[in-house]
Amino acid sequence: MKRGLRWLRMILPGERIQRSDVIAGLSGAVASVPDGMAAGALAGVSPVHGLYASMAGRLFGSFATSTRLMVVTATSASALAAGSALTAVPPEQRSAALILLTLFAGCVMLAAAVLRLGRYTRFVSHSVMTGFLAGIAANIVFGQSAQLTGVSADAPVALLKALYVVTHPGEIDIPSLVVGLFALALLAGLARTRLRLFAALAALILPTVLMIGLGWDSVTRVADAGAIPSGFPLPHIPDLAALTPSLLGGAAAVSVIVLVQGAGVAQAVPNRDGSPTDPNRDFAAQGAGSIAAALFRGMPVGGSLGQTALNATAGAHTRWGAIFSGVWLLGILVAFAPLVGEVPMPTLAAILIVAAAGALEPGGLIAIWSSGSTSRIALVATFLATLLLPVSAAVGIGVALSLILQLNREALDLRVVRLRVEDGDLVEMPAPDRLADHQIVILDVYGSLFYAGARTLQANLPDPTGARGPIVILRLRGRTSVSATFLAVVGEYVRRLDAAGGALYLSGVDPRIRERWTDALLDRQGVRVEFFPATPTIGESTLAAYAQARVRLREPDT
Repeated sequence: MKRGLRWLRMILPGERIQRSDVIAGLSGAVASVPDGMAAGALAGVSPVHGLYASMAGRLFGSFATSTRLMVVTATSASALAAGSALTAVPPEQRSAALILLTLFAGCVMLAAAVLRLGRYTRFVSHSVMTGFLAGIAANIVFGQSAQLTGVSADAPVALLKALYVVTHPGEIDIPSLVVGLFALALLAGLARTRLRLFAALAALILPTVLMIGLGWDSVTRVADAGAIPSGFPLPHIPDLAALTPSLLGGAAAVSVIVLVQGAGVAQAVPNRDGSPTDPNRDFAAQGAGSIAAALFRGMPVGGSLGQTALNATAGAHTRWGAIFSGVWLLGILVAFAPLVGEVPMPTLAAILIVAAAGALEPGGLIAIWSSGSTSRIALVATFLATLLLPVSAAVGIGVALSLILQLNREALDLRVVRLRVEDGDLVEMPAPDRLADHQIVILDVYGSLFYAGARTLQANLPDPTGARGPIVILRLRGRTSVSATFLAVVGEYVRRLDAAGGALYLSGVDPRIRERWTDALLDRQGVRVEFFPATPTIGESTLAAYAQARVRLREPDT
């Protein structure tokens, strides 16, 4: 008995259950019903998969999050990515393939947590992520236009579906359009009232009542997309026969989206007590939530900014708010599963369209556009890739573009300055282009010395050609590691200085750098460098190097 209680304490959150968490959980569960169903429809499968994912993600993913109010649930971006990975899968096999994709996506997230890859989310450019999310929003609006109007538009990309609807107005099903527009009106009308938290639920129920009351059988319903299981959801083992290489690629793309979005949630809704969040722990929580979702026939889950904000607004104080929303949602599924099948698909399309439009932030887009040509290129390129290509390809392009932008920033955001000794102080001034005879030049570098940054430094070092006996002191204060590219740059510059009868001194050297740059390593490279280790007094090692240089020249600096 004691062992059981000890094990229970280990897996349950340490915070006390508060009444506000229980009440907030109910609000979150009610709001998650339309959102979960809409996510399933967006992925091209039965909306029930979205409901099961929302339930499992909350119950199993919220236990381990370091961001305490984070709600792990189905999101529009992950749903669209999952649906994009399933486009080549026959409709009758799509559910099994989605569940398997969810399982592997969860495994990738757990692997990312184990490998502690959380720190790398900051390398995804804000411009790239904003362009991707804007493309996701546009894809949702364009793609759901056919569902909203009852048009059967078979096209490879969402934009073409919208064009088909516009160019074939005769195929619009009037009852479907009326139901969809009614749902849009409810969402827009209740958005600024006290009932805004229940706007999506009203848009789900009232159009359903209208459709059933008027007997509009032409309107597609949730049950038409697949059978709606009744009773208590039970776990099952995913069918590994559905595994394909494209499914693995889709799982990787979904994982990237979920992990970056989760990091954004942690930044937007920090812990109220000021305690730090751990991205790797959040990775593990989202991975566990996705694996649980797969076992309960759900779809990929991750941290949802909208649901997390709702959780906070509704009064949750601990992780129990998200957990109880999963408990309440499980009760709703058991009690009302038969009614889910009667929900008209146009209402789900309306919910998705409004959510997508609300996700766009004009202010953020304007700020990025005003930040320069590099940010504009990243924004537009990622937006177009997301709009015109499969989401997995767009994610790959976005990640590659982020890396390119990072390298470009390292290459361009580097400045070399000269430090002149005046009355025992170091005064900053522009670095010379060329070295003079018997000249001592102290250089400091602002910017990264990795990869492209090291090559940019090489292009900005003063040219020793034609000078006699110049000495360059390169200050490395504050740098704890350097790249192999930087070693190559130093080696090449030392050889040029040697040819001119000069020398290179490195000041402010961290002990970790000196441990890596052993004498044996430098000898193999043919590099002769004087090292002056960093001391607690800033500038002391540089002044020591300067004094040594003057002794070598045996004459004052000119």
